Amino acid sequence: MSHRPLDVAAVRQRFPALHSPAAGGPTPVFFDGPAGSQVPASVAAAVADYLLHHNANHGGAFATSVWTDAMTARARTALVDFFGVRDGDPEEIVFGPNMTTLTFQLARALARTWRPGDEVVVTDSDHDANVMPWLLAARDAGCELRRIPVRADTTLDHDAAARAIGPRTRLVAFGAASNLSGTIHDVAALHALSKSASGGRAVTFVDAVHYAAHRRLDLAAWGADFAICSAYKFFGPHAGILRGRRALLEELAADKVRPAADTGAEKWQTGTASFEAIAGTLAAVEYLADLGREHADPNAPPVDRRDTLDIAFAVIAEHEQDLCARLLRGLGAIPDLRIVGIADPGQVARRCATVSFTHPRRPPAEIATALAERQVHCWAGNSYALALSTALGLEPDGALRLGLLHYATAEEVDRTIAIVRELLT
Repeated sequence: MSHRPLDVAAVRQRFPALHSPAAGGPTPVFFDGPAGSQVPASVAAAVADYLLHHNANHGGAFATSVWTDAMTARARTALVDFFGVRDGDPEEIVFGPNMTTLTFQLARALARTWRPGDEVVVTDSDHDANVMPWLLAARDAGCELRRIPVRADTTLDHDAAARAIGPRTRLVAFGAASNLSGTIHDVAALHALSKSASGGRAVTFVDAVHYAAHRRLDLAAWGADFAICSAYKFFGPHAGILRGRRALLEELAADKVRPAADTGAEKWQTGTASFEAIAGTLAAVEYLADLGREHADPNAPPVDRRDTLDIAFAVIAEHEQDLCARLLRGLGAIPDLRIVGIADPGQVARRCATVSFTHPRRPPAEIATALAERQVHCWAGNSYALALSTALGLEPDGALRLGLLHYATAEEVDRTIAIVRELLT
């Protein structure tokens, strides 16, 4: 759908942290987005409103409990739209404390269906939370673990994937985008390959944690059996969200207490949920939907929340790609600086606005500390993408990671480039 360019000044007004100068210094540059985004005031207000006015456990007949159940139902419906599931079932949305915990929980359940000699496939691109749960589950079930390697440009090797996946494959786990290199992977192609090469026997699991803040989730096109993300990466509070096919969620045995529900999402939500986090997650989705409404073509208004999210992420992607190209050009002009992954500014559509780099003169941690002293927030290390960092020869120091989100500005990019140039030349 047609839309207007992002009004980044208006966006920034919604994020209080972006206007909180450090004592005696400049306003910080928040390029730490891959480890957690800042939140708009509306999200913080939703969390506070829940705790102050609606706080209760679910399933009761009294007002605050009824409100809690209704809010949770609204949140599940919103997340169906967020994941891009057509004709989706809200009971396919499971909330948890974080992506890692939910993935370990699902891995245990799936492992009970595996047998010795079965195969589990992971990639060398992923965050370790999409590697170790499957490695441990495969070990316990007596399965063989196979890997899909990365090419030098950090894209996944699909030819190798075709060799790794076969009739004995029971699970293929891969990411929508790398949280270290920013590289975007072809989820639909990997899902289709997994199904065809395994004869339909493999379940696909997509880690969309890094991708979800930058591009539109589209499970209708992807076709994945499971997808997972974390609200604190897309402007919400700390919460993990799993979307799984209803038939699989019902078929699998969940680790739960006996009084807990035997069907639906509650079967998988062990213990009492963080309802304030669910309220904040709903507010984060609504923030993005509002962004889409505000930037829509007035002559072609959006029809529903799915449309508004389509517009929001089209606007976000355009803005971030412009900033990413600017950042790649600036960093690429610094002598001896090595960008991890896709470094061509003309190829920014193939990556998120997450740029990692190394330099022979200074280790990443030292650069990150120097940037922090100048109020540029960023991270150094392997960013938990241990397999990728190892495959690229970056261990033990990893890389310096700059992670831009849609509230970043061209001026912040230029300021950061100038500081990095000063530090490295």
